[in-house]
Amino acid sequence: MCADMDGIQRIGYDITVKLEDKPGTLAALGEVLGEAEVNIDGICGVPCKGEGLLHILVQDPILARSVLESSGFTISDERAVLLLNIIDRPGELGGIARRLADANINIDLLYLTAGMDLVIGVDLIDEAAALLED
Repeated sequence: MCADMDGIQRIGYDITVKLEDKPGTLAALGEVLGEAEVNIDGICGVPCKGEGLLHILVQDPILARSVLESSGFTISDERAVLLLNIIDRPGELGGIARRLADANINIDLLYLTAGMDLVIGVDLIDEAAALLED
């Protein structure tokens, strides 16, 4: 278990954007968000069947969605996620994932921010938040 993990937790907002898998689409997304002063707090992207799926963590999902959609980007999902400040050491992920698994909570999204926040998408966010508060 992670009894001594930092554990500072809060809720964030993950937006999934579909991008064409070609040069320049990520640059364009970064530029339009930057011009609107929307900060990307975390990011994870992968190509999948000819398109890019990009997860971005933002503080203001309404503004980010508006800016992206008005610039022609396709939003495929928007959701609340847990942000858990973790300690960089072996076993940290295993302890967190085990606590959630033992409570039958499924993790369906996971990535790190530059600030060592673990972004966790789960099927039962309120239950996961309460469990990881300890």
